[in-house]
Amino acid sequence: MMKTNQTQSKLPNVGTTIFTTMSGLANQHNAINLSQGFPGFSISEELIALVSKYMTQGKNQYAPMAGVQELREEISALQREFYAADYSPNSEITITAGATQGIYTTISALVHPGDEVIMFSPAYDCYGPAVEVNGGKSVFIELNSEDYSIPWEEVRNSITEKTKMILVNSPHNPTGAVWTAEDLEKLEELVAGTGIIVLSDEVYAHIIYDGVKHVSVASSQKLREQSVIVHSFGKTFHATGWKMGYVLAPEYLMTEFRKVHQYLVFSVNTPVQYALAEYIQNRNNIHELSGFYQEKRDYFLDLIKESRFEFTPASGSYFQLLSYKNITDENDVELAKKWTIEKGIASVPISVFYPKLTDNKVLRFCFAKENDVLEKAAEILCKI
Repeated sequence: MMKTNQTQSKLPNVGTTIFTTMSGLANQHNAINLSQGFPGFSISEELIALVSKYMTQGKNQYAPMAGVQELREEISALQREFYAADYSPNSEITITAGATQGIYTTISALVHPGDEVIMFSPAYDCYGPAVEVNGGKSVFIELNSEDYSIPWEEVRNSITEKTKMILVNSPHNPTGAVWTAEDLEKLEELVAGTGIIVLSDEVYAHIIYDGVKHVSVASSQKLREQSVIVHSFGKTFHATGWKMGYVLAPEYLMTEFRKVHQYLVFSVNTPVQYALAEYIQNRNNIHELSGFYQEKRDYFLDLIKESRFEFTPASGSYFQLLSYKNITDENDVELAKKWTIEKGIASVPISVFYPKLTDNKVLRFCFAKENDVLEKAAEILCKI
């Protein structure tokens, strides 16, 4: 008798991501797509020209496994300038195929079966599956629903002998909340002497508003010694399709990271690495980002100020949460789909970022779009 093919899924509860679902609906119904987090405008012509230059120069073969030396040296210099943090370009910095690969590789390299990883919900959707597929257990703690701050006492009570890692994210996706210096101190106190690894997702580090300074785990000397930090060039320079990021970690952790990295992707796009190394030598290309995106945020919020939605301006990222509790009590997933189809505007429901599908009647909108798109979107929102 022929045996039927049966595969036991390592991720039995994982389906299509909400981003794919909502973008698919937006395309199908020709709706304005403020759901998926990709900018709707061109990247720097200078940066494109630099990529072309290095392609023409023949920088088209494999880069070193850890990344192009020039780029790692520039990243090292950035960490010193921004956070007074010393990372060796040779042994403590690795260029990755985007931040998601950096996060997955870190978890794959350091989390063993049975290990617990504390993370905060609403949580970006790649965190939990990466832990699960590597045999770990995700321990979710809900952020305070009013301001999405961290309930630190609950974190303390959730730490067990099995806690291997705490995964943090600031500026936070999907809420746009940012850490304070007090948050950093509390994390430092919690993990001191425990051996718990901190994985810090800081992909929106340079997209932060109202004069607030990004509080990086790298700015704490004690935390640096037991932390892995993930950044994204794709988010920073609105080139998400390039899938370019980097990871920072002390040598003993980076050694383990690279063991997995070399067999997962080995190395990443060579001419883009050379281009970025030259592009970020002009620090204004980084410093100007917050002002650029804050103008987008403020413009969008000004356009919808007379709407029935409630909101607190996002402190970071290029996402704005809007509460619709004064409009309807419908389920956020069903409402997001309905408004995409019937109103012509796509958003992301926040409940999908909670393991318990907590529905606080909040939708996420990406405002990294051209002004005419924001104007059309606001016109729709104001009529709801």
